Amino acid sequence: MRSYFGHQATKDMILPDRAYAFFSHTHKAQKENMPLLYKILAERASLYDYELIVGGHGKRLLAFGKYAGRAGIIDFLCGLGQRYLSLGYSTPFLSLGSSYMYPSLAAAKAAVISVGEEIASQGLPSGICPLVFVFTGSGNVALGAQEIFKLLPHSFVEPSRLPELFGKGRNLNSPVRTSKRVFQVYGCVVTSRDMVEYKDPSKTFDKADYYAHPEHYNPVFHEKIAPYATAVVNCMYWEKRFPRLLSTQQVQDLMRKGCPLVGISDITCDIGGSIEFVNQTTSIDLPFFRYDPLTDSYHHDIEGNGIICSAVDILPTEFAKEASQHFGDILSQLVGGLASTTDITKLPAHLKRACIAHRGALTSLYEYIPRMRNSDTEDISYNLANGQSNKKYSVLVSLSGHLFDQFLINEALDIIEAAGGSFHLVKCQVGQSTSAMSYSELEVGADDRDVLDQIIDSLTSIANPSENHGIVSQEMNKIFLKVGKLQETGVKKEFDTKKRTSVLILGAGRVCQPAAELLASIGSSSSRQWYKACLETDFEEQHDVHVIVASLYLKDAEEIIQGIPNATAVELDVTDHRTLCEYISQVEVVVSLLPSSCHVVVANVCIELKKHLVTASYVDNSMSMLDEKAKSAGITILGEMGLDPGIDHMMAMKMINQAHVRKGKIKSFTSYCGGLPSPAAANNPLAYKFSWNPAGAIRAGRNPATYKSQDETVHVNGDDLYDSAVRFRIPELPAFALECLPNRNSLTYGEMYGIGHEASTIFRGTLRYEGFSEIMGTLVRIGLFDAEAHPLLEHGSRPTFRAFLCELLEINTEAMGEALVGEKEITERIVKLGHCKERRTAIQAAKTIMFLGLHEQTEIPVSCQSAFAVTCHRMEERLAYSSTEQDMVLLHHEVEVDYPASQQTEHHTATLLEFGKAKNGKMISAMALTVGVPVAVGALLLLVNKITTRGVLRPIDPEVYVPALDILQAYGIKLTEKTE
Repeated sequence: MRSYFGHQATKDMILPDRAYAFFSHTHKAQKENMPLLYKILAERASLYDYELIVGGHGKRLLAFGKYAGRAGIIDFLCGLGQRYLSLGYSTPFLSLGSSYMYPSLAAAKAAVISVGEEIASQGLPSGICPLVFVFTGSGNVALGAQEIFKLLPHSFVEPSRLPELFGKGRNLNSPVRTSKRVFQVYGCVVTSRDMVEYKDPSKTFDKADYYAHPEHYNPVFHEKIAPYATAVVNCMYWEKRFPRLLSTQQVQDLMRKGCPLVGISDITCDIGGSIEFVNQTTSIDLPFFRYDPLTDSYHHDIEGNGIICSAVDILPTEFAKEASQHFGDILSQLVGGLASTTDITKLPAHLKRACIAHRGALTSLYEYIPRMRNSDTEDISYNLANGQSNKKYSVLVSLSGHLFDQFLINEALDIIEAAGGSFHLVKCQVGQSTSAMSYSELEVGADDRDVLDQIIDSLTSIANPSENHGIVSQEMNKIFLKVGKLQETGVKKEFDTKKRTSVLILGAGRVCQPAAELLASIGSSSSRQWYKACLETDFEEQHDVHVIVASLYLKDAEEIIQGIPNATAVELDVTDHRTLCEYISQVEVVVSLLPSSCHVVVANVCIELKKHLVTASYVDNSMSMLDEKAKSAGITILGEMGLDPGIDHMMAMKMINQAHVRKGKIKSFTSYCGGLPSPAAANNPLAYKFSWNPAGAIRAGRNPATYKSQDETVHVNGDDLYDSAVRFRIPELPAFALECLPNRNSLTYGEMYGIGHEASTIFRGTLRYEGFSEIMGTLVRIGLFDAEAHPLLEHGSRPTFRAFLCELLEINTEAMGEALVGEKEITERIVKLGHCKERRTAIQAAKTIMFLGLHEQTEIPVSCQSAFAVTCHRMEERLAYSSTEQDMVLLHHEVEVDYPASQQTEHHTATLLEFGKAKNGKMISAMALTVGVPVAVGALLLLVNKITTRGVLRPIDPEVYVPALDILQAYGIKLTEKTE
């Protein structure tokens, strides 16, 4: 039973002492929805809400959103083919039907895949390229739409890079189409920060502030995104207090300026909503209308001027069988328990959580409803500046997020009341869907300043939890917090009660955010447990840590600290000695995440001002030479405090030292480490992606290597490195088919770890998925990584990628004419030229070349003067992680130990496996976590004097690695050890 709960008919259906399950929406505590809830309570009935049945992954179990997204985008692609035909272009989309025309979702997907194959082989007409699909929203609807879109050959681009698709430096509102056929489509996922900007130009976008005060922001979607969109796929929730995505006036202005917008797929079917000119729904059999902005007129055909619009409000019914089966299969597992259980305490947690009322009484999770309703929010104009609070101290707290559907408001109110404080609801705006945010302003008061401090600290802990100790682990369980000015008897003060210790982080790259978050959490209740357990220090005596993030560009630093308490962003050029000294003088510890070439400059200032320094970079000769100066200054310079180097040192030294304590002798030490795509993201022929500049990674991957095997020293030239890869599987991770490349000079690690004289095997390698080296070796032999300037690229008109590839493969382009260079032709040339021994490898290399688009008839950029530059350019474009893809870090040590006294041999292993994590709407890479967290741990150990040795150090001494490994484990970086 689906009901709009305010309707009298629904109320009349409620019978005494019965249990009901439907979409009631009453948990949002809205005034107009209360009559239904009151009726249920009066009739001693029970109410279960489908919307609140949530699985362990934090997502609704009963929902149709993905089916709406899937059907909506298929219908739109079908209409797009017809629309382009009316404009004189024949496209592969013409072969696609509407969703309801296919017997199953699988059949519809197969049809889309077929369209994608035609795009990949034949390309799209140059006159309509590039095709850019802009997706709004992040819920099930958006995921469903993107699922279908990804079946086409595609690339996702960040909003800021949209102008590059149409040519840099062109008029923003008059993008120029490409003159070449394009063999893929482009996707762009936009969030609220891409749709609006702060009215005050000195301020940057703040998500919590935007949900609280949308009136502070101007719409910019029509300026920054829409001018480059072929289609807008609207999957977001919108309410009137927010700026529209596109107003009628804005789209009229855009179309007059030549905007390439062809159509709108309004899957939300939000009539007159975020897209103002979508003023009517459409039907399954007539899914489109045409809006002509120039005449402000509507038409029911798609042949004429204007934009085609789809707004079908029953999209899931187009996949009726699958959608119903999906809903029914889940509901059938639940309905028995709902119907037969009289004691809700015996229900599974996900069903008990969905029970709003039981036998005429609200359940404990939903007791916030009367608490919220008892305060009349409609006519309150409560001014804190007038000192109207009945408590001595008060502060205005803004909360935004999924406050009501995830019970975060319940927790916030409990925190306030449990501490003896009071709250007054000043403002409340409730989201109308599970994907929408809600917002509340509370005046929080207390008679004791310490009590108010405790309340704010507790509220901050639920807004900014650690990865493993907080209540928030997923996007839906997120709360945003802003704390206003403290009021004391009518006098305003800044809310800041604790003395702070400061850390300066130099550099605002990918690694910075995890480091800043850990350090800024020190002093909050969320860090209390692991802090005291790991450091054996009385938590109450410690101060908050204030983190200063400095970057050459202020914007980068501001993006890093967004949502992080106790953090400040500053602009700093490290070559400006005076300013660098000024900032370093204000802090106790400096963390440098700058390129290694900058560390000596920073280190010398730290020595001069007697401040500790931590880096994640290798300790090179220039840093080692500062050892005596650092000792004389009484400071520690702690280097190699990342992943590799860093955690690898710590894990190795723990194993080695434990063996030595037991009088063991290290017989063999092998270490493997690699940053890889997660298995799900390894979706290209190389099974590899770059999270940083491919050029640096490729150069690093071709360095010569030296290692020891059974007392023999083995040297591998850089050119032969890919041929020396060893295939293996780690026993702890049998599902991963891996290979390992020797990594530089392993013998130096034998000396560093004190095992060079005893171990017959010392090997360190870089991990890749199986097959990577064979393909890369083939590409090297083809000449795709030659660094010398190539004559074809130096002068005159720019060649196409196809022409350059044909040159390298010695393909006679005159004989071929305009014929396509495909996988078969590339494979045959690789085999004939002897670039690889096995045909299987040649096929995979050809697939890689095709995936990188090196066969395309598009011009090579002027910046590319060598084959190496050409290949890196394409790798950076095609082998990048999308915003939702996870990377993976795997570090594995194996140590074989002989014990002469007992004549026994033990095999020790230590493994770290970490995946990227979604946080605050974006993906934090595993590499950033495993580098950023250790470097922050190093800073923390120096702050609390756990490291007392002075000079230039690595984390190879127990003083460093023992507490560091404990903190890493407690913070959620899992290290597994085994002994056999």
